[in-house]
Amino acid sequence: MKISYNWLKQFIKIDWESDKTAELLTDLGLEVEGVEKFESVKGGLNGVVVGHVLSCEKHTNADKLNVTMVDVGQEAPLQIVCGARNVAAGQKVPVATIGTTLYTPEGEAWTIKKGKIRGEESHGMICAEDELGLGSSHDGIMVLNKNVKVGTPCAELFDIELDEVFEIGLTPNRADAMSHFGVARDLKAGLKQKEITKELITPSTSHFNINDRSLKIDVDVKDSSLAPRYCGVTLSNLTVQPSPTWLQNRLKAIGLTPKNNVVDATNYVLHELGQPLHAFDAAKIKGNKIVVQTMPKGSKFTTLDGVERTLHEDDLMICDAKEPLCLAGIFGGLDSGVTESTTSIFLESAYFNPVSIRKSAKRHGLNTDASFRFERGIDIENVEYSLKRAALLIKDIAGGEITSDIIDLYPNKVNNFEVFLAFEKINKLIGQEIPQDTIKSILASLDIKVKNVTEAGMGLEVPSYRVDVQRQVDVIEEILRVYGYNNIAFGNKLNASIATTSPTEDHIIQNTVGNLLASKGYYEILTNSLTNPNYAELLNNDDNDTTSVQIINPLSGDLSVLRRASLFSALESANYNINRKRNNLKLFEFGKTYHSRENKRTENKYLSILLSGNTLPESWTNKPTATNFFELKTIVTTILTRLGLKDLKSEPTESNLFSEGLSFYYKKNNLVSFGLIKKSILKHFDIKQDILFADFNWDVILKQLSKSPILYKEIPKYPEVKRDFALLLDQKTSYKELYELANSTERKYLKDVSLFDVYEGKNLPEGKKSYAVSFTLQDDKSTLTDKQIEKIMGKLQRNYEEKLGASLR
Repeated sequence: MKISYNWLKQFIKIDWESDKTAELLTDLGLEVEGVEKFESVKGGLNGVVVGHVLSCEKHTNADKLNVTMVDVGQEAPLQIVCGARNVAAGQKVPVATIGTTLYTPEGEAWTIKKGKIRGEESHGMICAEDELGLGSSHDGIMVLNKNVKVGTPCAELFDIELDEVFEIGLTPNRADAMSHFGVARDLKAGLKQKEITKELITPSTSHFNINDRSLKIDVDVKDSSLAPRYCGVTLSNLTVQPSPTWLQNRLKAIGLTPKNNVVDATNYVLHELGQPLHAFDAAKIKGNKIVVQTMPKGSKFTTLDGVERTLHEDDLMICDAKEPLCLAGIFGGLDSGVTESTTSIFLESAYFNPVSIRKSAKRHGLNTDASFRFERGIDIENVEYSLKRAALLIKDIAGGEITSDIIDLYPNKVNNFEVFLAFEKINKLIGQEIPQDTIKSILASLDIKVKNVTEAGMGLEVPSYRVDVQRQVDVIEEILRVYGYNNIAFGNKLNASIATTSPTEDHIIQNTVGNLLASKGYYEILTNSLTNPNYAELLNNDDNDTTSVQIINPLSGDLSVLRRASLFSALESANYNINRKRNNLKLFEFGKTYHSRENKRTENKYLSILLSGNTLPESWTNKPTATNFFELKTIVTTILTRLGLKDLKSEPTESNLFSEGLSFYYKKNNLVSFGLIKKSILKHFDIKQDILFADFNWDVILKQLSKSPILYKEIPKYPEVKRDFALLLDQKTSYKELYELANSTERKYLKDVSLFDVYEGKNLPEGKKSYAVSFTLQDDKSTLTDKQIEKIMGKLQRNYEEKLGASLR
């Protein structure tokens, strides 16, 4: 939000430097993010002086140029070559001297330099009004009043305003400060705390008078809950034209482009008092009636920007007797606005329901100065006063007369909010005792009335413009920000409580796994929970018992639902990195997915891992080796082992997201599914390299950890023994069958079975494959003998031959 310092000084007379004022505003909670200089004429006409044309002769080498001698108050006159047709001896003219910087209408700077034009020296420039930024005419040079003294800086002749503009980072709760008057009100309270008393100057409306009642517009508010207060008045015999310079400068300083005197007046009062207003061309109001109502769903309405919009049944509209004129509190209509031919207006000032305005603005993707204020809540008691202020301003700058009584529909008067403030609560929250007299002084400076005082506290009445002060803690916050956060002392003693947490708390387990993955070279990512609704089509039959959770007011169509799967967010990150030549990816993320089942919404936590590219970066010592399924399986197993989840069962994954994949189960609970993502899904994200992905069901993992006691056992004292088999098997025989048969054959001494080589190809019978399997044997009580080992291996061999048709190679 931009606040003009000159404008602010109209409400509170202060002679501080802008930096000092900015510091106080920041201390008051209105954080000043920067201060910019404003000049109504860019450059401020520095270096431009009044010159007297002593002589004017035709250029000897150019028919359209003149060589002039100009007195600018220096020791000797300047020779200046000028191409203007109207230049003549005896004129007083604006002269840009050597070194002066002028600006084009687009804001580009150029500097006046000594030069030669067709052989004649030129020591400056006689300027037209557009070259100085004083107008748009370029028909010839400006000719000044002959009585002006030579050498006078032109900045003294023209109404050039120099200003400083505060950029305030306004927090959403501070609706009271969305105007120059609101900021001045806060500044007054801050100055009073520093024992500087300043009066707050408010624009007077005492001379508001009705000239006649020749133009009456009836108003009908259909639903007072959507428009709790609606005021209006008519003005006639207006002349719509450009605004006076002072008004244009005020608007330009805060970044607004002047339109005409009527529209500019409404914008001026909006930023002056914080009350949005709207002026309708009265001649375009059919039936001389204003109806505030909602329209049927699907109704069409064209706004000022020329866009035809489809209305929602909850959109509040300002209508005449036949059709809508304005999207209430947000944007005017194309055919009802003020134009150069307007001679009479209906001026509206209202309070609209903040929730209704916010929903409509989001629904139509509109964000205007009016909706910005209505959404946050304006002062309902300021509506009529602002209307009078705007009407008088329009009358002053556009002429005309006030031609109706003020219509003020305010059926349910809003009372100021009352709150009890306990002294004990103040001291407890602030951590320091503030004298009661200081508290009362601060409250008075904030227009918070003290109705009664007891030993326990005070009964307070909060003004209507403080819509954010509804609770005891809100009042304490107000006291503290005016008292000054910097004035609260810090003690030398630090108190802390010892927290008792379970080792299976979510954040502890996440840190454990996160550190493990980071040590393996993985990078953590954090993706948006909002996602594209089209991704749901890629799930096929996965998660088909749920639907997506829709966002009521999405930021865009591409971010209109909450994600149902972790994969797509990870693939977006992969696509972003791959497009920037980051092809070797090791990513992980902790997050949530969101699901809607039979009107019940659920959140599921997940850990996802994405692998792609090469295992190691290419170098003269390393050949590029593509990441494979077994590397992903290794890291998945490492994580589960680190968490103490062993004795896992594996099955081929049934997910339609993977072309090949496994799922690990622990006590019939699915812990993780992982594998190679299908090409059809990668194509949707324009990814051409393989992606390996693991999706951990984090909620199930946490639940199992909380149930699993920590078991300790003695480290075996006796050595383990490894033996290998090279088995010739049918191609349809899986490793899982080998693994399960081995464990059922030898339960006591067999500790591990692992597959370390698979071969299919020449020199093998058709339909056969070769598995190289390693067996680890160990006795916890003694060293295994050769006889025991041979007996175990013989039993394994026989079972493989008899039950799986295997043979040793």
